[in-house]
Amino acid sequence: MALVIQKFGGTSVANVEKIKNVARKVIKEKESGNDVVVVLSAMAGETDRLIALANSATESPDEREFDSLISTGEQVTVSLLSIVLISMGYRAKSFLGFQVKVKTDQAYKKARIKYIEAKAIRRELKNGKIVVVAGFQGVDEENNITTLGRGGSDTSAVALAAALKADRCDIYTDVDGVYTTDPNVCGKARRLNKISYDEMLEMAITGAKVLQPRSVEMAKKYNVPVYVKSTFSEGRGTLVTKEDKDMEKEIVSGITYDKDQAKITVVHVPDKPGVAAALFSPLSAKNINVDMIIQNASLEGFTDLTFTVSKKDLKDAQKIVEEAARVIDAKKVQVDAEVAKVSIIGVGMASHSGVAAKMFSTLANEGVNIMMISTSEIKISCVIQRKYTELAVSVLHDAFGLEKEK
Repeated sequence: MALVIQKFGGTSVANVEKIKNVARKVIKEKESGNDVVVVLSAMAGETDRLIALANSATESPDEREFDSLISTGEQVTVSLLSIVLISMGYRAKSFLGFQVKVKTDQAYKKARIKYIEAKAIRRELKNGKIVVVAGFQGVDEENNITTLGRGGSDTSAVALAAALKADRCDIYTDVDGVYTTDPNVCGKARRLNKISYDEMLEMAITGAKVLQPRSVEMAKKYNVPVYVKSTFSEGRGTLVTKEDKDMEKEIVSGITYDKDQAKITVVHVPDKPGVAAALFSPLSAKNINVDMIIQNASLEGFTDLTFTVSKKDLKDAQKIVEEAARVIDAKKVQVDAEVAKVSIIGVGMASHSGVAAKMFSTLANEGVNIMMISTSEIKISCVIQRKYTELAVSVLHDAFGLEKEK
């Protein structure tokens, strides 16, 4: 008997009929002789509705009450699935984050899991029940409800798999696996049979919406095998696992893009110690993540400093940076919200030369200007004008021959 975690996203539980379909998949796993813990998101669109409701009440909702409100969507789905399973003759019990004791820090909207007690889950599994757990939510040390950020149900599922030492974690969504790029943008996109944790993490960070980055980090840390599957079709999906020699054969495994990007440039910054800290510390204090950073060469004691943030953080980031710029006596702050980030990812890049040159020449041949570049051993990212995103993805996919299985 194995222990399997099954996670279903918002499109999988969008209405009662779809929840009944989820119930059949859960029962199939249970009937195969395995213990099953199910983790659910809220119904598709429900979290957005709750966020809009909070924002309609006031421009800046209290963060504690905001989390308490937007966590309610998962309570609906776990209760409904349990009701359906019981009506079909199976013993099931639902749990919210505080009942499981998914303990988090107090960073509302972006809480991080500290530990999971899970005694209650083990007890119910021992009694033969299917356990249904609300994803996305936890509780801090003062028993305040917290949420894990968008896509947080993925992290909930992997964290439970790690805490319970599950044999595998199946992430069900509306696609049948991880593709070389977004099939909606490039018709030649190919489903991958498996991908390394590091590649999947880079893909998630740079724009792929299949898995939340923190869930991949946790899977790697605790060596949790993760399968990405479709709720609406059969198939093995894509296995996210530790790197092996076969994976190194593919120089580039995938291409991602992220239109949720904004570029901020602080012009004529005094080039002296402490200036970067004065700019970025206030952003960190407000939990605003900075992605790519470029500092120009110093000229007569001054430099320009450019960085990117998520577009949803742009309003707050601009306000913070403009205040910091006044303090450090910078000349002005420029903002460009019409940018996107395009990235190529592959563990094989670490042992092959010429990958960056091929990427840059491919974009240049199409007249796509590169504004910013960042690299790691297995990733190259470029910031470009947003209007060229789809073109860039398609030509890079062709250039690296990703439609062909290696």
